[in-house]
Amino acid sequence: MIPEHLVMGIFFFSQTTVGILGNWSLLFHYFFSVYTGKNLTPTDQIITHLTFANSLAIMSRGIPQTMRQFGSKYLLDDTGCKLTLYLNRISRGISLNTTCLLSCFQALTISPRSGKWVAWKHRTTKYISPCCSLGWLIHLLLNIMITMRVTGYPNSENFTNRFHYGFCSGFVSGTITTPLYVSLLCCTDGLCLGLMAWASGSMVSILYGHKRQVRYIHSAHRSPRVSPEARATQTILLLVCTFVTCYSLSSTLVVYVTFFENPRLWVINIFAFLETCFPMFCPFVLINNNSTSRSYFSCWGSR
Repeated sequence: MIPEHLVMGIFFFSQTTVGILGNWSLLFHYFFSVYTGKNLTPTDQIITHLTFANSLAIMSRGIPQTMRQFGSKYLLDDTGCKLTLYLNRISRGISLNTTCLLSCFQALTISPRSGKWVAWKHRTTKYISPCCSLGWLIHLLLNIMITMRVTGYPNSENFTNRFHYGFCSGFVSGTITTPLYVSLLCCTDGLCLGLMAWASGSMVSILYGHKRQVRYIHSAHRSPRVSPEARATQTILLLVCTFVTCYSLSSTLVVYVTFFENPRLWVINIFAFLETCFPMFCPFVLINNNSTSRSYFSCWGSR
């Protein structure tokens, strides 16, 4: 085994293990809450879908990449490659949709209590669960085409535009369906990113206005405490910034891997790292923000 592969294998194994433990711990917390009879808030429902999608993303990307670095070059056949990348694309889309939904819902939550916004708040709480379910259905149908363009590595067919994922390969057809499909994906992703940008800008504006209003209320001898809404907003802003950064860099590498033949191994490794960076990072930020989750994990750790 090449020493560089061993080092990258240990790195991907650590990243995958930490990400799976973090997401599964958060999922277990919410499942335990439902089991004990507690009702999940709309925010908790969104986070549940986000955490499950992150777990799926780590398993479908991190595990095959780790096994390949440890020497299993042809670990998946055609069916395994199609299923693995299909689940990876679905989980990536759901992460984008739920992060967008979470930021928009938080922007409405901390919005001024005028008549127009109050009406929107009551409406959105009723449709959070259907929106999350609809997102899964859309991406299940939208990413079916990926199964027609992915093959295993030991494939004898020759295609001019072939790209590699490290453990699988695929091809780009010369028909008009590929540009149309890519345009559809770009439109849906661009819509979600635009909504996230609007929600993030609204939250920053609301927090800045609130800070200016209460600046002269607090006494000089007493430091103001951050409200739960402000703390949650800051956490979501951190998640949005992290997601947009990882998404932008990974999308740039996707273009490179797709249109350049035989990409370098380090490019594929960076691409895999960026795809699993946000799913690994996300649960620990959410646990740190949620006081209920912090107390639960503290009690569990002490036991």
